[in-house]
This record gives sequence, structure tokens and C-alpha cells, in this order.
Amino acid sequence: MADPVQAQYQAYPYPARDPADERRRLITGSPSHLLEIDHYIYGARRDPAWPFRVLFAGGGTGDGAIMLAQQLADRGQPAEIVHLDLSAASRRVAEARARVRGLANIRFETGSLLDAGTLGRFDYVDCCGVLHHLEDPEAGLRALAGALAPGGGVGIMVYGELGRSGVYETQDLLRRLAPPARPAAERVALARHLVRALPETNLLRRNPLLGDHLSSDAGLFDLLLHARDRAYRVPGVLALLAAAGLRLVSFIEPIRYRPETWTSDPAVRRRLGEMDEPDRMAAAELLSSAMKVHIAYAVAADRREDTQARPTPSAIPVLRDLDPQALARTLKPGVPLTVRFDGQPLALPLPALAGPIVARCDGRRTVADIQNDLRETVDRRLDDRAFQAAFAPTYAALNGINRMLISGYGAERTGIVGI
Repeated sequence: MADPVQAQYQAYPYPARDPADERRRLITGSPSHLLEIDHYIYGARRDPAWPFRVLFAGGGTGDGAIMLAQQLADRGQPAEIVHLDLSAASRRVAEARARVRGLANIRFETGSLLDAGTLGRFDYVDCCGVLHHLEDPEAGLRALAGALAPGGGVGIMVYGELGRSGVYETQDLLRRLAPPARPAAERVALARHLVRALPETNLLRRNPLLGDHLSSDAGLFDLLLHARDRAYRVPGVLALLAAAGLRLVSFIEPIRYRPETWTSDPAVRRRLGEMDEPDRMAAAELLSSAMKVHIAYAVAADRREDTQARPTPSAIPVLRDLDPQALARTLKPGVPLTVRFDGQPLALPLPALAGPIVARCDGRRTVADIQNDLRETVDRRLDDRAFQAAFAPTYAALNGINRMLISGYGAERTGIVGI
């Protein structure tokens, strides 16, 4: 094949997946989780009865397409998902996974995402782990933005520069030791030898964030032998979106891009508070120095309204891939919620009512319902001010780690409308 990237994914479909595993688990993640799409792109106002058209541009072996197709099927929502990829081998894996699940809402196409416009208009476009492998990422994202239906949006993932310390140095070394002209299997074998023999001073060996090269040949090739690979910092991601006529709605997880997450020094925090939002997000990345990917939701730049759902009294807060009762049992008054991002522990202070609030996030109750229930069962003195003093920091913390979102599926009273 003339295109070395296409040849790579034909020989090593990525990520490596066994279709039989679909019988025992559903892989979920970001971007393109249904709750995230509705929260960030549609403000939790998308009508579930409205036919939903989605493109997975460079869908690979199907993680994102399978996840979203299953979530839509589970909700009985009419949808057409188009899985587009250059690699016929990757497509076959994705098709086999869909067959195991009995999914009939995915259509598979082999081709370039640069031709996305020939496939019609889409309400949502996913491009996860692809743009950074294109000769011209800006042209690729422009093509995808041009395929959006009015009111639609995109979810992207591109590599983060700082969290990939050691990758590009090792790629350079392997181009010298195992040039691209050599057979792929030979290059993989030598790369395996190299990884085992790296000295303790080596940047790749010292980077605990990376493990793809240890899991499979496809993962090793994708990380260390890729023919075309670049990484971005926050300003580069924002510039990439702007060049395609898009604007950022949110990075995932939002808390990573708040610089206060990474420093407690009052003087530094004061200065950070004086900066504009793009500089604040860039500062957060520099402080963390551990972002190996950037996941972002974006909409057309000329779409000026706030598309992100907000926790108004009529909103329905839900937990993403968590059981509310189980999480509530772990939240003790006065004990912060501890999470780890890339090995860094973060202690998130929560109010005493966080547990009771979380326990009531069942996908049916609105924020107002939760307040009324707490007033009836926990504290009759819980007025609006006291409730918000408990709910707002609970929501901010859990939304910040991408675990609490606003749903449009609970009841007609949420004001669901087609956009």
C-alpha cells in the first residue's frame, strides 16, 4: 500500500480486540459516551425519538462505535452509525464485534475521513486517535466539521505532548535500528528486544503513563513504530479546532484543565485566577505535565449559545458508569473523595450531604426532586440556599472528574426538544 498508515492498520488492526469478548463486557470511554454527547453537545435537550446520525471517522476496530451503538440500542433510540476506516482488516474486527452483539444500527464503510462529506450530514462526529496520524490534521478536521448537520458537534482525541515523554525519542531510535523498509514483523521483534533492554535513565522506561507497547503487537506498533505521529499541547488543540471553524465546549475530564487542581499555593492561585481561560488551561497542562491525550467536545464556532447542560432545578443529574447507591456508601461526612489521575492522588472535599445527594441521582429525579426528598427525609430545614451549598460542590467535583452529567432521558418535564 502506498500509505504507510493504512498498511500499518491493515497488518495490525488497532486496538487489538477479540470479538468474542463482546459476550462478557462493553468497553466504555471518552469521547462519544452517549451521556457525554447529550450533556456537552445538546445540553440534555436532544429528543430521544429523533433519529440520530453519527459518524465514526477512523473508527478502527470499533470501540467507540460499538459503545455508542449499544447505548442507543439499549434506549431504543432510532439511529444510524457510520463506521468509516481506511483499514479493511480493522473494519472486519468491528463488524464481527457488532455481529456478536446483534447490533443492526451500524453501517460499515472503508474509506478516508477526508471524504466524509460524501456520506451525508451527521448530528455527531467522532474522531478518536486519528487526526494526529494525518498528513494534514487541519484539513481532516475541516472535512469532518463540514459533514456536521446544523446543531451538531464533534468529539475528538489527540495525543498530548507532555504525557508522551519518551515516545518520540524511542521512535527516532527505532527508525535507526529498524528502518521502515524492513519487514513489519522484524521491526516489532526488535522493538520488543529494545523495550526490555532500556536503561533506567531512558525516558520511555521512566514514563509510568504508557503501557500500550506492553499489551500487544498492535499496541507496540502504534506507539513506537508509527509512520506518522504528532502530539499537541492545549494551545495547539484550540488552534486545530479554530482552523476547522469549531470552538471548544469542554475538555475531558474538566478538572484536569483547571490549574488550581495542580497547585495549592495561594500566590500561584491568585495569579492563575487573573488569566484568561485558554491560558489557564495551558497552565494546567504545564503544571500536571502528565496529559498523554486531550479529549475534547466542540461545536461550530458560530453556534454562540451555551451547549453544555447545567444543573438547573429541572435538570436530571446522573452518574456515568457508576451505581449511585454504591458510590454514596463510600462518601463519608468530612472525608474527601480521593481520585487518581495518572498516578497523582487528588483529594476532593465534599459536603456532608454529598452521599445522600448521590444516592438520589437515579436517572429519574430532577435536582428539585432531590432537594424535596432530602427535605422530607433528612432535614426539614433544608431551604434553597442550604441545598445549593451542598449540591453545587458535589456536582462540581463529580462533573469535574466526568462522573456526574445531566441527562435528558428521565421525564417529559426536563423540556426535551429536538435541536
